Amino acid sequence: MLLSSVGMFSRGKCDVKYDQLESGSEAKPSKKICALKFFYFSCFLFTLSFIAFIYVQDSSIAPYAILTGQNHESKDSDLPTHLPFLQTQHVYHTSTSPPSPKACDVQVKDRPVIKVSHLNTYVIGSYMEHRFNEKQIKIIAIVLRHEQATYSCVMCCDGRTVTSPAEFSIHSDHFNFEYGTASITCPINDMCLTPTHVAITARDDLESIESFQPIRNRDVPTTFPYEFTICISVMYDYKSVLNLVQSMEMFRMLGAQRVVIYKTNCDSDTQKVLDYYETRGFVEIIPWTIKKHISVSHGWEIYKSPGQLHYYGQIPALNDCVYRYMYQSRYLALQDMDELILPSKVKTWTELLPELKNKYGSHVGFEFENNQFPYTAKAHMDYEQDKWKNVRGTNILNYIDRVPINPNVFNNYKIIVNPRLVLKTTVHGLLDSVASSSTVRVNNSIARMYHFKNITYPPNTVLIRDDHLWSYANDLIPAVSKVLQACGLIEA
Repeated sequence: MLLSSVGMFSRGKCDVKYDQLESGSEAKPSKKICALKFFYFSCFLFTLSFIAFIYVQDSSIAPYAILTGQNHESKDSDLPTHLPFLQTQHVYHTSTSPPSPKACDVQVKDRPVIKVSHLNTYVIGSYMEHRFNEKQIKIIAIVLRHEQATYSCVMCCDGRTVTSPAEFSIHSDHFNFEYGTASITCPINDMCLTPTHVAITARDDLESIESFQPIRNRDVPTTFPYEFTICISVMYDYKSVLNLVQSMEMFRMLGAQRVVIYKTNCDSDTQKVLDYYETRGFVEIIPWTIKKHISVSHGWEIYKSPGQLHYYGQIPALNDCVYRYMYQSRYLALQDMDELILPSKVKTWTELLPELKNKYGSHVGFEFENNQFPYTAKAHMDYEQDKWKNVRGTNILNYIDRVPINPNVFNNYKIIVNPRLVLKTTVHGLLDSVASSSTVRVNNSIARMYHFKNITYPPNTVLIRDDHLWSYANDLIPAVSKVLQACGLIEA
């Protein structure tokens, strides 16, 4: 077909020229006219070939990152994820790759999960520690507990490297898994007072630095950008879109200004919602790629859920979030997506915190009693929304019956805390804190945690009706519908 078109094109051009020649003479076409035909046809083929060559060359140097399908997995990428347009687009096209950032002539990787050469150690985040007489760098890491590792810190200072021995401690809440969370400490001395980047190496392997990580928290601000931030430890195989939007809107109404999510993967509808909140500055997504290196457990009990690291790496993610937002947020709530800390007498955390500080003091964290609201209980349809029925997830407004607290069983409370009091955190409370700072249990008449989940309970259990969530319903329903519409998940 292309050749036919080319032929037609060449004949048309020759005929025009031929007609012009005919107008001046009645002579028949000569050899000169045939040569002219051949010349024009050759020019056309050369032009077509040149265009095709340029297209192929341009395509070969243009990198594309295409995210498709139902499973959106966090990627190890050097793309700057803090730029809004990169967060919202699924196709990236640049004609030239930007130069990789470097420190002391070594590549910089500004992301979690960086493997230390020749050791089973993974660096998550590096932070300046200002809370002691002598400044130091605190590094959150994941380590193989039985490995007899010794570490050195290599710091980049004004274009030169300075090395010092590192100390480390493995956190006690490893639940007997092979890997656990660790804090690695790098002392700062007179040779390097203002380091900008750091790398961890084996003590006898100082030449194997493959990358530096930026040191965060180098300055202590005078004000906090956020009053309340929520740390969501892990998002893994997440698909409950309705629950995600309901939680986000409840967080916003309670007073949170930022939600940090350590994300491994989710489905495409969930990604749409995350993009919506990310572009509005309400959510920060931290790529959580630990499963590429370590087999993660899907539960917290090793004999029920085998793996090398406890529950998707939840604990190192929480510790990283505490240090990441230590000087960005006045308070942190460490909780899961299906949990809501609701005040009993006021509507927001902004109103609740002064009451808590009055009663318990300002140098403690606050524990909130866990109350389970099972999806297996009877649904109360007072606030059922027909337009939400095709959105994956469960309407939490339908479940207002809670399981009574068993005083003989550990209560899985969650906390709101001033992050500058925290040295080591765990899923439920703190492992170590500054000075005598600790956490106190908030009386459930002041606030409690509402935990919505699909659980079974003994058949003779008498559930307690608790419709306090409904006091938020008139604001929650239109807010959720607005987001679902904006994401194209329901019709307006």
